[in-house]
Amino acid sequence: MNKIEELRTKAMEAAEEALLARRMADEKQAEAAFLRAYKLESEAAHLAVEEKIPEPSRSVLLRSAATLALDVGEMREAERLAAMGLVGDPPPEIADELRGVLENCFSLSRI
Repeated sequence: MNKIEELRTKAMEAAEEALLARRMADEKQAEAAFLRAYKLESEAAHLAVEEKIPEPSRSVLLRSAATLALDVGEMREAERLAAMGLVGDPPPEIADELRGVLENCFSLSRI
C-alpha cells in the first residue's frame, strides 16, 4: 500500500470513528476524530497533488479533504483544497461538488 492509500485508509477509519462517536452523543470524541480525519485526508490530498496523481483520484481526494476541512471549521483551508481540485480537470460531478464546498465556505463566512 502506498503512502496516499495508507493515509486515506486512516482518514476513513477516523471519519467512521467520528460518526460512531456522534451517534453515541460523544461530541468531544467526534470532533477530535473528525479533526484527525481531516488532517490525514489533507495530507493525502497534498501528496496526490505533489505526485501528480491522475484524475479522478486527485480531485476525489481534494474534494474529500475540502469537505472535512469545512466540517471542522477550517474554512480557508477548505477553499484552498476545493480550488486546487478545480484547477485540474475533475469529472463534472466532482467539479460540481467542489464548487458546492466553495459555496458553503462563502455562505458560512458571511454568517
